[in-house]
Amino acid sequence: MNDAQPRPSDSDDPEAPDGTQLPTGAESGGGAPVLTRQIPPPIEMVTLLGPRDELLRTMERQFPLVDTHVRGNEMTFAGPAGELEIIDTLVDELLTIVSTGQPLNRDAVERSISMLRGQTAERPADVLTMNIVSSRGRTIRPKTLNQKRYVDAIDEHTVVFGIGPAGTGKTYLAMAKAVAALQAKQVNRIILTRPAVEAGERLGFLPGTLNDKIDPYLRPLYDALHDMVSPDTIPRLMASGTIEVAPLAYMRGRTLNDAFIILDEAQNTSSEQMKMFLTRLGFGSKMVVTGDITQVDLPGGTRSGLRVVREILEGVEDVHFAELTSHDVVRHRLVSAIVDAYERDEVRAERRARAKSRAADHRDARDPRGSRRAPDHREDHRDDPRDDRDERDDRRDATEAGA
Repeated sequence: MNDAQPRPSDSDDPEAPDGTQLPTGAESGGGAPVLTRQIPPPIEMVTLLGPRDELLRTMERQFPLVDTHVRGNEMTFAGPAGELEIIDTLVDELLTIVSTGQPLNRDAVERSISMLRGQTAERPADVLTMNIVSSRGRTIRPKTLNQKRYVDAIDEHTVVFGIGPAGTGKTYLAMAKAVAALQAKQVNRIILTRPAVEAGERLGFLPGTLNDKIDPYLRPLYDALHDMVSPDTIPRLMASGTIEVAPLAYMRGRTLNDAFIILDEAQNTSSEQMKMFLTRLGFGSKMVVTGDITQVDLPGGTRSGLRVVREILEGVEDVHFAELTSHDVVRHRLVSAIVDAYERDEVRAERRARAKSRAADHRDARDPRGSRRAPDHREDHRDDPRDDRDERDDRRDATEAGA
């Protein structure tokens, strides 16, 4: 990879924060620093710029203060020194990714820029080139920094909780790690489970046998499995018990040794069910629990086991909680925007509720009728000792008059 190439002019050109010489000149647009990068010939420019310069346009949108020009295999950037420093590192990271044979896309470029701006300890190339498992020419890998940290936590801990909104890859990455562990013979079987909780429908009214009713709840696990294991081998692996997909209720009374166990949709477990599941852990096993605490489908009044387990297991060794956010959503771009919109709406609803409660307290404080009981004069009369003396005087006067 080439470093930034300063123009062979003056020694008094300004320096970027990393010490790279950033020359100025007429072509820099009025004295702005300039960064020039030569792309090595083995790398085709289209792999770096994208079809119809899509990735170049992405970089230009992310760096609006920088003028970008491409001529042959030379890229020139003019703009603030701090932005040029990030671009210089970005080009290195993108070249590293391309050199591994992995194609670039808009998402990879945007996430790389986000990591560099956030000054994370991990390099974007390390995050985006980490391979978990490959199947039928497709490689599954983390796409965000938090996803990589989640995957690393699964390697380093026995029990891992992956908590985050829909589309952040919680279950998918856990499934990929399970398949990789099975292929590496680190475990003897994979067990996938979910609570069979209705999301608005009633289980009893669905057609078919009990298995027919339960199967739709487990279908997302089957879908992920088909992406990672040859469809021809799945029936054989399931028939032999190497892969088991079952409702959470079927876990009761079992000890699961030498297994990779995944509990999906854990927000729909009660605290008792969560305890039951976690205590199934046997020797040589690993557990991953995934869920979204904003999408609880439990009946009213039932506390989600995923909500309370963090407080209960706080400080327990070899248990890790991985947090994923809307920034880690890897579905359609609108999904991240939808998640953020719902989160903002929840915050507004909480503020309205607090404001309403404060207004009610203020009204009660100003209106005595709303805050305390009106005095009972009859009770006050009976309890007044002066009244007792008056009654005794009246009886004495009546006795003397009769005499």
